[in-house]
Amino acid sequence: MHTYIALLRAVNVGGTGKLPMAELRAMCEAAGFADVRTYIASGNVVLRSALTAKRVQAALEQRLADYAGKPVGVIVRTPTEMARALAAQPFVGAAPNRAVLIFLDAPPPADALAAVRHRNGEQIALGEREIYVHYGDGMADSKLVIPAAKAGTARNLNTVAKLIEMAGG
Repeated sequence: MHTYIALLRAVNVGGTGKLPMAELRAMCEAAGFADVRTYIASGNVVLRSALTAKRVQAALEQRLADYAGKPVGVIVRTPTEMARALAAQPFVGAAPNRAVLIFLDAPPPADALAAVRHRNGEQIALGEREIYVHYGDGMADSKLVIPAAKAGTARNLNTVAKLIEMAGG
């Protein structure tokens, strides 16, 4: 059995994609996943499965599409991958609630930084399958647009660290 961290995209954010975490846990258990635990109401799941990460992703996306009536993106990482991404974040000393990792399925495109719009002091860096953003003055007033992040999902440093801890990493 492998431990995975699944991150759902656009769940319970800004009034869209309402999904109670109890429903998400039940959905995961019905899919055959073990030791299912959620963290905060934004679609974070730690689970165990004998399946590969890609098969876990596909199974979750199918169940979520059936539930929501539309596609819901899911990013799946091992605790080791998640810890490596957190360790690589370049904004040392940043307030952990003002820096995010945007998780992607694939490496960000080479032109990802050039395509960024409405930048106003935010710092941005590219990772293996992540985009790192530091919102120095906070996210509330940011108008930042990162086209390469459209299919990704963001979590702040506090959430990433907690998920790694929950996964035993």
